[in-house]
Amino acid sequence: MQNNDQLEVWLRGPLPEIPDLLQPVAHALLQAREELGIFANTFPSKLLWEKPANVASVGFHLQHLAGVLDRLFTYAREESLSESQMVFLKSEGQEPMEDCTYNHLLDQFSSQLDKALKQLRETNPDTLTEIRYVGRAMVPSTHLGLLFHAAEHTQRHVGQLLVTAKVLMTNHAD
Repeated sequence: MQNNDQLEVWLRGPLPEIPDLLQPVAHALLQAREELGIFANTFPSKLLWEKPANVASVGFHLQHLAGVLDRLFTYAREESLSESQMVFLKSEGQEPMEDCTYNHLLDQFSSQLDKALKQLRETNPDTLTEIRYVGRAMVPSTHLGLLFHAAEHTQRHVGQLLVTAKVLMTNHAD
């Protein structure tokens, strides 16, 4: 039998305290954190904002991952975005501070992911088919739709980040 830690998160079994219908969301988010950890302590800060072939930078993806989780989970709680969330959205892709590192942005994402997992644990499964509205335009979705989209959107950006990081590190190998 294979060591459980070597399996992808979704193959390790149910996560405690996460409602059954939200297990896939939690599994996908935790898998994202593990995959992003591949470059912890190794990704060069000088490459964080580079855009090879004019694609989004690794720094943008890490910022966006934290921001989109925050925004989608806010809508899932039936709340509007705050002014600080709007400021964060507009700043995605810009270096937030001098000497910003991959690990700093990874920690920001990881902290947001922990908040998302807490919200999943507190989610009443009876509300999953209820309408939730997205954005100022109040586009209708469902509670489950928002949570699922947060997971799949996260996975999509993780994939893009991993490819971009690999290309950058390969092209700048000494």
